[in-house]
Amino acid sequence: MSGENAIEIRGLKKQYRLGQIGGGTLTADLQSWWARVRHQEDPNSKIGTDQRRIGQAFMALNGIDLTVKKGEALGIIGSNGAGKSTLLKILSRITAPTEGTVDIYGRITSMLEVGTGFSPEMTGRENIYMNGAILGMSRAEIDEKMEEIIEFSEVREFIDTPVKRYSSGMYVKLAFSVAAHLDSEIMIMDEVLAVGDVNFQQKCLKKMREAATIEGKTVLYVSHNMNTIRQLCNRCIVLNSGKLVFCGETEKAIEIYENNSVLEKRSEYDLTRLSRITGLTNVARMERLRIACSDVGMNQQLKFELQCMCDSPIQNTMLRFVLFDKRGNTLGATYSNMWDLVSGHSAREFALDCSVLAPGEYYADIILISYDGGIQIRHDIAIKAFAFSVREDNILYNMEWNRHGWGCIRLPSLRTEG
Repeated sequence: MSGENAIEIRGLKKQYRLGQIGGGTLTADLQSWWARVRHQEDPNSKIGTDQRRIGQAFMALNGIDLTVKKGEALGIIGSNGAGKSTLLKILSRITAPTEGTVDIYGRITSMLEVGTGFSPEMTGRENIYMNGAILGMSRAEIDEKMEEIIEFSEVREFIDTPVKRYSSGMYVKLAFSVAAHLDSEIMIMDEVLAVGDVNFQQKCLKKMREAATIEGKTVLYVSHNMNTIRQLCNRCIVLNSGKLVFCGETEKAIEIYENNSVLEKRSEYDLTRLSRITGLTNVARMERLRIACSDVGMNQQLKFELQCMCDSPIQNTMLRFVLFDKRGNTLGATYSNMWDLVSGHSAREFALDCSVLAPGEYYADIILISYDGGIQIRHDIAIKAFAFSVREDNILYNMEWNRHGWGCIRLPSLRTEG
């Protein structure tokens, strides 16, 4: 059976114990343990912590059975906390399963975060050699691939510069190029292309398609962008609360994903719990978002408050919002006004104009950036930060909006000439 299969997963479970360790010191862990033994409040818990969750088990994965064929491009989708990253970490041998078996037939290159496997003090060229050596390639084999890797990465000018000086975009370009060109049979990608520019994203998708269809590599790809899933994957699985709820045709998987609370509208969002992208400064972090009303009319504004945490003052900060419809189609982007971010916690109110949107459900990514001498610096990115809906106000001659025929954007009225 393994002759046709790249990955075989049987009865896979991953359990975490909440609150068992992690006080930071042995003394704190012993204090927490002694408090639980005596049924007292944990002296090291944060204010507002739900004490009932201390010591409880959390099943990140709960009985996954999956077979991935060689040369297959498999999409993995699901809401935040569904178990996608945990599954990829087990496949990448970063963490071990609690139960079940995972059989992998071939060498793996993975990009679970921007710059995974890179040493910040080493140059880009040195990191290429190191990653190739980890895969068991000889120096001569790496030299043979070197020019192709550098050309694809678009960072030739900086290839002999320590990667700690790279921007997040340069990180992802070099890291993807290394993963795509070194000799491995399985490629694992986890939402890493969100950092790169649009042209490079398309370049990467084309390369992954070629890796699967021409080179016979197996590709596992996690993304919240359904368009990239459609472009790349010939099969897709849907994870929900640690369980595999669907495995099959890509469009059917996307339909199930969209109909099962992909867009959960709330009045408050804890942004610290979302999937984060490394390679950013993290000097400033988005922590919490509160929405006055997540259901607005066609000509109203969506008003919300964003709370940030800043380690040191930053001048000329602003937010970039990238708006998507329910199916993951990118609708557009907009920027906030600039302001100076002060140290500590601060909150700021924003308003998103919904007058151009048709009735329907939408979500947005938020990027916190600043400008220093005309150079854009990315501090934090919240993928799928919040969701909202635009309701039908019946203002267009009482006609119901035809989304299938008319789209998501309401264009301005035609001007009458003469």
